Amino acid sequence: MTDLRNYALVTGAYWGFTLTDGALRMLVLLHFHELGYSAVQIAFLFLLYEFFGIVTNLIGGWLGAHLGLKITLFAGLALQIVALSALALLDPAWPVAASVAYVMGLQALSGIAKDLTKMSSKSAIKVLVPAEAESALFKWVALLTGSKNALKGIGFFLGGLLLATVGFRMALWLMAGGLTLVLLATFVLLPREIGMAQKKIRFSAILSKSRDINRLSAARLFLFGARDIWFVVALPVFLSASLGWSHAEVGGFLALWVIGYGAVQALAPNLLNIFLAGGTPRGRTAGNGAFALAALTALIAIGVAAGLPPWLTVVAGLALFGLIFAINSAVHSYLILAYTGPDDVALNVGFYYMANAAGRLIGTLLSGIVFQLAGLVGCLWVSAGFVLLAGCISLLLPRAENQNPG
Repeated sequence: MTDLRNYALVTGAYWGFTLTDGALRMLVLLHFHELGYSAVQIAFLFLLYEFFGIVTNLIGGWLGAHLGLKITLFAGLALQIVALSALALLDPAWPVAASVAYVMGLQALSGIAKDLTKMSSKSAIKVLVPAEAESALFKWVALLTGSKNALKGIGFFLGGLLLATVGFRMALWLMAGGLTLVLLATFVLLPREIGMAQKKIRFSAILSKSRDINRLSAARLFLFGARDIWFVVALPVFLSASLGWSHAEVGGFLALWVIGYGAVQALAPNLLNIFLAGGTPRGRTAGNGAFALAALTALIAIGVAAGLPPWLTVVAGLALFGLIFAINSAVHSYLILAYTGPDDVALNVGFYYMANAAGRLIGTLLSGIVFQLAGLVGCLWVSAGFVLLAGCISLLLPRAENQNPG
């Protein structure tokens, strides 16, 4: 039977963190765009956030297996509070180079916090759901991931709203205070031993993965790189600079996109049920979704280049992109847990989200560079190429119903 109490505690902590993470992303992006920073400079603000996500996921999984997922979850929440508080001390009078270096450093800390929290929360689901309940596992993973992304969307809106109402510094202090309450509740109520491996795991095991996990991780890298190429910098700057949208409108649109994306992700088991005939997702499911996404992205790029109305191409097209991407992401999140056992879950999930962070790092960097060189259309074409690669790699994943390699 699923441990609903601890599932609710883990999910609640992840929700609290996600609200601040989404709001912080929007606060930094809009605040520095308002100060006159270029798309490439803004992209560099997020590079260490993604880079340290790679390192954190790689090592964090091993730490979670040894120390327990409560410790790594607690550490993630605590580091985010430190990052928010320190960022509130940023002085607008500092030189540009000093400001960028300071924000990059704190974004690195926030990246460590985010991936410790994500790895801990998603690994805990495998521990809390019975091994025999694979269909239930898909539902619980989809619910956690979907609700998290919906709240990240609300965080985007919250960030834009707080920037417009209370300003950059006060918004950061408010978020740090709220997350402190979440941290205290998690520390008091969650059992310490959750997620501890029953056997000693060597540090070298962080890079020793099965063929299926390596392939799924590679597909994840290109899938999330494809999204962030246009989503992180290119789209917000395009909406603001080219379409003349206000901060609130940009934050509101991105919020609605991520909220809708999260809702679809949470409903993915029901949406896929008719296509899977009651079964669970397989490698072919991930491949088909990626190829559909590549075709759609190419069509959006053609529409934008042809000068079709932005509401038809950018708004409606990317809304449809979010729907297909959400389902494909939910399938990936299930497959990584289906391919691993309880003792190795923190290690394998950490490795998998290391690849996810690498994709986001590449996508973030390309989002600024490609947008500056070739605009939103260029970003969309590069994105289409990335997601096509994700589909090709997914074809190599197991196609059988019973996927767990044991």
